[in-house]
Amino acid sequence: MKIFNLKIILPSLITIASLGSCVLAQTNRQPSAPIRPFVVKTKQSLADLEKNLRSDNKIEDLTGGAGTQLRVAIQHDKKRDAAEAESHDDSDDVYYVLEGSAQLTLGGKLENPREATPGEWRSQRIVGGGTFEIKKGDLIVVPRGTPHHRVNTKNKEFSLILIKIFAEPLPTAAKK
Repeated sequence: MKIFNLKIILPSLITIASLGSCVLAQTNRQPSAPIRPFVVKTKQSLADLEKNLRSDNKIEDLTGGAGTQLRVAIQHDKKRDAAEAESHDDSDDVYYVLEGSAQLTLGGKLENPREATPGEWRSQRIVGGGTFEIKKGDLIVVPRGTPHHRVNTKNKEFSLILIKIFAEPLPTAAKK
């Protein structure tokens, strides 16, 4: 008759039972539910929205707000020649240019930065960045922490889609 060593068998049984419960737990998982309705904008509806924004320097959110980590907006600038440079600690920006052209400075450092709101830095200018022209059809990705500054003095009309991805969901009492 063979005697089993409990010091060896007991940990093995516990491990097997744990793995079994993990497999069982995984089979009970379900996909998450949407946190907000989906958004579909046709080319024509975006064109109409952009046209309605043309009366001034305006921005309209398509999605985003409290509790979300994503903001999508259409921004139109009638003329933007006095904008401040900025940098964000906790959000990435993606621009898709719809109309017009602008000068964009990326990189370098903010000169004498001030924190306008927590994690949102502003400055009159960027030192050491690269400046180039962006125009209709261009896609620009600005990672968090990257100083950026956009002006459109050459072309008065300029529109873009702004996609902002936040590191954490926005607080329910505030909107960035």
